[in-house]
Amino acid sequence: MSDAIKHECGIAMVRLLKPLQYYKDKYGTAFYGLNKMYLLMEKQHNRGQDGAGLASIKFNVAPGTRYISRIRSNEDQPIQDIFEQINDRLNNMNLEFPDKIDDVQWQLNNAPYIGNLYLGHVRYGTFGKNSIENVHPFLRQSNWMHKSLIVAGNFNMTNSKRLFNDLVEIGQHPKEMTDTVTVMEKIGHFIDDEVTKLYEKIKKEFNVSKKEASPMIEERINLKKILKKSAKNWDGGYAMAGLLGHGDAFVLRDPSGIRPAFYYADDEVVVVASERPAIQTVFNVAIDEVKEIERGHALIIKRSGKISMAKIKEPLPNKACSFERIYFSRGSDASIYTERKNLGKLVFPQIVEKINGDIKNTVFSYIPNTAETSFYGLREAAVDFLNVQKTDAILKGQRSLSAEKVTEILAEIPRFEKLAIKDAKLRTFISDDNSRDDLVAHIYDVTYGIVKPTDNLVIIDDSIVRGTTLKKSIIRILDRLNPKKIIVVSSAPQIRYPDCYGIDMAKLGDFIAFRAALELLKETNQYHIVQEVYNDCKSQQPLEDTEIKNAVLEIYRNFSDEQISDKIAEMLHTPEIHSEVEIIFQSVENLHIACPNHLGDWYFTGEYPTPGGNRVVNDAFINFYEGSDKRAY
Repeated sequence: MSDAIKHECGIAMVRLLKPLQYYKDKYGTAFYGLNKMYLLMEKQHNRGQDGAGLASIKFNVAPGTRYISRIRSNEDQPIQDIFEQINDRLNNMNLEFPDKIDDVQWQLNNAPYIGNLYLGHVRYGTFGKNSIENVHPFLRQSNWMHKSLIVAGNFNMTNSKRLFNDLVEIGQHPKEMTDTVTVMEKIGHFIDDEVTKLYEKIKKEFNVSKKEASPMIEERINLKKILKKSAKNWDGGYAMAGLLGHGDAFVLRDPSGIRPAFYYADDEVVVVASERPAIQTVFNVAIDEVKEIERGHALIIKRSGKISMAKIKEPLPNKACSFERIYFSRGSDASIYTERKNLGKLVFPQIVEKINGDIKNTVFSYIPNTAETSFYGLREAAVDFLNVQKTDAILKGQRSLSAEKVTEILAEIPRFEKLAIKDAKLRTFISDDNSRDDLVAHIYDVTYGIVKPTDNLVIIDDSIVRGTTLKKSIIRILDRLNPKKIIVVSSAPQIRYPDCYGIDMAKLGDFIAFRAALELLKETNQYHIVQEVYNDCKSQQPLEDTEIKNAVLEIYRNFSDEQISDKIAEMLHTPEIHSEVEIIFQSVENLHIACPNHLGDWYFTGEYPTPGGNRVVNDAFINFYEGSDKRAY
């Protein structure tokens, strides 16, 4: 992607179903679970770059033994940092106690991070600063094991203020108003409530002490009931993972299936991750062995090892995030790879129209690296198109064509080249705008000597968000090749509305499609609509979320997709560019054809899957209109 969208968070969970000695005997190490966690987190490194954390829980250790370990990092390479720290601790213990290296029970009792249950998280923050306090997993600790709670997730709640106020109403005093804290405290409140009620019931029925009641409470804790109460008012997209100190675990997915979560289970292990290929690769299992957690359901793993899928909230229509398929998830997933290729194929007819069918004088390329798979799909479509042309030419002239002419026709192939080369991901370490713009201009380099002045140059990107890198870097360097026309193709539709479910796209003014629509309103003497939309947004603020409508739809209503695309092309064509510039976007209809099981498209259509989304988009417009740079959620 030329314009970087901040990624989503990723989760990883491993529950070992056998005693640690089993893994030592079979795999040669008691660190089996820890090693798998490292791999699961690294395989999802693409999801998080500003923080990582790991928590572990030990089973069957004596009171006074540290049974929960947690480590977090916000260093430049946070996953490597936390595991280097873990390795250093373990290596030092091996040096200090060399005679205990093969004693699994001693290691369990004394070595940190070795355990039976693990939860990992890779973070790319969409809310809050990049401080260590904002890095997951979060910990709510208690001297009662079953009241201790560890939480990590890939989520954003649109109604954090309401959730915060709910906690205040039940007498709590949350330390901050973040959705992670409010979610954790909400779950923690109902865990506390459940434990208290269970103890009173057990004491009355069995007349036992608190110590004797503790294991009985652990067996009877009803996570399904706790999660139902906790999630009752949640509005957002979430894949929420949690561990209770005694060993119960859960992963809860939102009712629309916005955020992804997959799991695998056998007689040795239960694994959860945000991406299916991570599980496939790390545990060497087939694609059909990895299942998706159902919408509105929680995968619950009891301390006993019993696994169940419980319905927590009524499933809503499937609105799984399409950006997972376009950009976020790794393309090594079989279905994602196919879908990205199809996105390239489906946009090809628009390209043919722009180049007037002139394949011979067109060079096709892509913006590295995430658009490469879509480029392969475009390539297949171009080959198919040219094969039809070849067949027609041969059939029409079959009696008069010489062997040499047939050979000439068959020899014609589309021209595919790697033109844009990403040198490095440059960091904005210089604060003034002029210096920063100069750096942006050098993110990409270009391959010379390929394109002729008579050529169209078609270059595909997976999506266009702000247009900044296109304008200040890519189009400029492509123009150095002196093509007749530069056609930038987005395999995704126009991004028009903010996301509020985990992707950092919060500000309307950042989107080039939005800015293009505003320019069109000015040019057509309709800019009064901006004031009307603002008034509508303000008037809806006192309403309940379920009553709010997306007022920002009006900004785009009077313009076709093509008009907005043409205006974007005009905005990206700066005076120093000599080539003609055109922009093509995927249609929403073709997006759904390519990704039929991931119909979440609110950033393209404004059709939010939860009521809170409409409040967010209206608040984002208010912020834009009032010149505020704050986030809408």
